[in-house]
Amino acid sequence: MQKSKAVFNWSGGKDSALALQKVLRENQFEVIALLTTFNEADESSSAHSVPLELMKKQAEAIGIELYPIFISKLPNDYETKMLKAVQDFKEKGVAHFIFGDLYLDEIRKYRESKLNPHGIEVVEPIWGKTAEQTMNDFLNSGLKAKIVTTQADKLDESYIGKEITKELIDNLPAEIDICGENGEYHTFVYDGDIFRKKVDLEIIEASKLSFDIKLDSHEVYTYEYWQAKFG
Repeated sequence: MQKSKAVFNWSGGKDSALALQKVLRENQFEVIALLTTFNEADESSSAHSVPLELMKKQAEAIGIELYPIFISKLPNDYETKMLKAVQDFKEKGVAHFIFGDLYLDEIRKYRESKLNPHGIEVVEPIWGKTAEQTMNDFLNSGLKAKIVTTQADKLDESYIGKEITKELIDNLPAEIDICGENGEYHTFVYDGDIFRKKVDLEIIEASKLSFDIKLDSHEVYTYEYWQAKFG
C-alpha cells in the first residue's frame, strides 16, 4: 500500500520527537520534510531559538530533510510564506501536515482553519492525553532531550541544559505544566531510535533575553527568557 505523503511541522523538541516517533512506527505516512520556521534576523528557530546549523544537524541525524522558512518582522510575513510552503508541498502530492500538539484546543483549531481550506488535513498523533500520560510516554520512549529555553519568571537559569528525566519532572514547581505546554520551557532532542546517529549537543552557558510585546491596550509587556548558548 502506498503511503500518504506528509510534512512534519518540527520544533526539534520532545513533543515533536514523540509524535514523529509514533508516526514512523505506525508507517502510515511518508514524511518528506521537517518544516521549521526561523527568525530571519538571526536564523534561530521561532519556537525554541535553536540555531539553524544545529537544527540541520538534527534533521540530518534523523534522516529527513529540513525545510526552513525564514520569517521577518514584516506584517503578514508568516502567513504569506506558510501559504507558499503549503502550495509547494501540495504540488509534491502532500495532503497532510503533522504536528506535535498535546491538548490546547485553540492551537489545533487555528491550524485547521489555516490548512483545511487548502486541502491539507491536520494530523495530531499525540493529541488528547493528560500531561502526565504524555510525559510518561516520553520518559518511556528512549528519546533524549535537554532544556534549552525557559520563561525566566517560571524556571531560572539552572534549568538550562538539564536532561528531561523522571526526577527532574517530579521536582518541577507545582505551578509548571510538566510538559511545558504553556511555554514554561522548551527542549532539544538529540538521541533516540528516530536518530541514525546521536547529535553532539554542547551547551556552554545560559543568557537572558527580553522581548517587549505591545498589547491591544497599548501597554507594553516584557517577556524574559533564559536561553542556551551552544558550543
